[in-house]
Amino acid sequence: MIITIANQKGGVGKTTTAINLAAACASRRRRVLLIDLDPQSNTSLSFLDPLRVSAGSYEMFVEADLPLSELIYETNIPDLDLIPARINLAKLEAKLLGDFDAAFRLRDRLADIKDHYDLIIIDTPPTLGMITVNSLVAAKYVLIPIQSSYFALEGTDDLLETIEKVRSRPNPELELLGVLITLFDRRTALSKDVDAHIRKVFGDKTFKTIITRSVRLEEAPAHKLPIFDYAPRSSGAEEYQNLAKEVLKRVEKRVATRRANAA
Repeated sequence: MIITIANQKGGVGKTTTAINLAAACASRRRRVLLIDLDPQSNTSLSFLDPLRVSAGSYEMFVEADLPLSELIYETNIPDLDLIPARINLAKLEAKLLGDFDAAFRLRDRLADIKDHYDLIIIDTPPTLGMITVNSLVAAKYVLIPIQSSYFALEGTDDLLETIEKVRSRPNPELELLGVLITLFDRRTALSKDVDAHIRKVFGDKTFKTIITRSVRLEEAPAHKLPIFDYAPRSSGAEEYQNLAKEVLKRVEKRVATRRANAA
């Protein structure tokens, strides 16, 4: 099952969510592959020494004959593998421009390995360019982190429109798995108002779990650790474990429903 984490706004906790959701699902005995498609490489830097990385997600797109096994790195988390990003990924948009199969590159590359994992989680750049479109075409589900701020829903319409365009032709099976409220400050009335507004707009698509602002969550990547290893008793660790429960429950419920309908 492939889940893309997407929002074209930066600073909404997208990479933090990718890292910690992947680690939490792996801790629940799911075999997880995390793919870093953000040229900033923050997801990759949270797990690997960049000097170890000789090839990654850029090569996955442009070198069709290169086995994916050469691009997959083990992390220090059991059951969690990573296809890292390097700075050369910034050249990918221009490289794909004009190619007739540009939107399908990732889907085609993952076809041979997606059954080897229970979950594939994709971290995307803060844009709606061809890299993000590739991730949506390849995915079954999309998870949208939205920051608890005054401009929370700014740009969300563009993302939802892109999702609908992908659903209309290249990937009709794409579903919105849920909206995640991040960077929530329990001390402010504004955060509570934004929370209520997001839940009014998205209804039961909004996860019950809220990710609060946390210094520990910000510090963990610098130590190359998910929050569960860096600060296992922190609020962030508890919240991302709760999110993993919700994500797995939603995914597995949909799988069971599809199987029942097919029977």
